[in-house]
Amino acid sequence: MNHEKYIARCLELAKMGLGKTRPNPSVGAVVVYEDKIIGEGFTSPYGGPHAEVNAINSVKQQELLEKAIIYVTLEPCSHYGKTPPCADLIVAKKIPSVVIGCIDTNSLVAGKGIKRLEKAGCNVTVGVLEEECFEHHKRFFTVQNKQRPYIILKWAETKNGYIAPLTKEKSEPVWISNRYSQQLVHKWRSQEHAILVGTNTVRLDNPSLNVRSWKGNNPVRVIIDRYLKLPLNSNVFSKDQQTIVICEKSTDNREGIMYETIDFSKDLVIGLVAVLNKHKIQSIIIEGGTKTLQQFIDSNLWDEAKVFIGEGEFDDGIKGPVLKARVKEEKRNINDIITIYRND
Repeated sequence: MNHEKYIARCLELAKMGLGKTRPNPSVGAVVVYEDKIIGEGFTSPYGGPHAEVNAINSVKQQELLEKAIIYVTLEPCSHYGKTPPCADLIVAKKIPSVVIGCIDTNSLVAGKGIKRLEKAGCNVTVGVLEEECFEHHKRFFTVQNKQRPYIILKWAETKNGYIAPLTKEKSEPVWISNRYSQQLVHKWRSQEHAILVGTNTVRLDNPSLNVRSWKGNNPVRVIIDRYLKLPLNSNVFSKDQQTIVICEKSTDNREGIMYETIDFSKDLVIGLVAVLNKHKIQSIIIEGGTKTLQQFIDSNLWDEAKVFIGEGEFDDGIKGPVLKARVKEEKRNINDIITIYRND
């Protein structure tokens, strides 16, 4: 049996739930009988069935489950939450074999699901495409193991290293990447829980920080506005999307806007992360300017950096952040170069 083929399919399914299942991880599952998929599913939005339940329920001939294999990207849960334990369902359906991509590091599970299955007589295989499954579930694991969100830095710079021109005539973005890369960024936004920018980015670009060129949920907007100088008619304060404003002095919340105070005389990033944890943010894209991005780099509080390099150049401008060499992957996206750095 080609276990890798079916776990790869589980990963394809799991990606369909990204950005929709929080605080649960987006898991993928398939049921296989005689080397054919007879059922598949991924995690429903929070409060709904998990991937294993959806996959099992999709099998038309339920009697085949007693001779089938269920594949899943993450160890089946063994505890009661919004729904009953998936491990118990697998046992109840008498599925004889379970293949798992990676173990769940959540202390509520952490091998207990596997023990539950083995105790019931299931043949359990663990670690198929393990690295790929860990990569997919990186947001969930970061929250569980580091008690903070998965932090992604993102910016675009010219071929000669500028992130923005020194001056511009209008309060709107000056595009460095092309429209295909811009669409990709909107896909990324739909997958993450929140997005953060600083005061100058809002003042100079007046961004909306929503999902427009892709179908998906809008992220929570996190805006650094220490002195509350940004006008309330800025796009980031539209009422159709939740916004958290980080400021110095407490003020009353408004419709759709929550104000959180931190001590700006101390490490800004530590204060920001504390606020994100308070709001149970699981992942965030830092799209701020050079100053904001560099603060996260210097604090070494980041997990991934996605850097676009466009085809154009500026005669002069604001230099991009300085990121020391890390593990990286480079690819092209219709002429733009995308370099992805990982803070290992």
